[in-house]
Amino acid sequence: MIDAEYAGLMARYNQWMNRKLYAACATLSDAERRADRGAFFKSIHGTLNHLMFADEAWLRRFSGRSLDGLAIGVELFPDFEAMRARRETLDEDLIVLAASFTPAWLAADFSFHSMGLGKTFTRPAWTLVTHLFNHQTHHRGQLTTLMTQVGLEVGLTDLAAMPGLAEPV
Repeated sequence: MIDAEYAGLMARYNQWMNRKLYAACATLSDAERRADRGAFFKSIHGTLNHLMFADEAWLRRFSGRSLDGLAIGVELFPDFEAMRARRETLDEDLIVLAASFTPAWLAADFSFHSMGLGKTFTRPAWTLVTHLFNHQTHHRGQLTTLMTQVGLEVGLTDLAAMPGLAEPV
């Protein structure tokens, strides 16, 4: 089972990577970000939007808040700078949330309704927190591929390279 320390590390890694990705994406025109590149969510913008949707949904679920206003496939932020600003606050919110996880909460069952599958699931909370961070990494991998195709380089993406970690011996 994971703990709050692990979740906090993953939330900080998420923030670090998102800052790098958004900084690189900011150098593209809106048309370049929105161009259909044959990816699952079509474009760089579409993939960024999906990550925003999923992270927002999990943050609300774990915080006991309503999912009202969220729907799969809906463009949350047509404006890139507004999306980038919300990404910053969302990442901060995820860091705060991760710090609140207790061993008892992580071990307990958590029920949620999947909008994508139209089913309700009950799983130990720690597996769903793990999924949140795994999902982010999965789609950021897709983003780095799309970005490489347009000539953008985001640099190191390895957790071990994240600033603020203890230096290797």
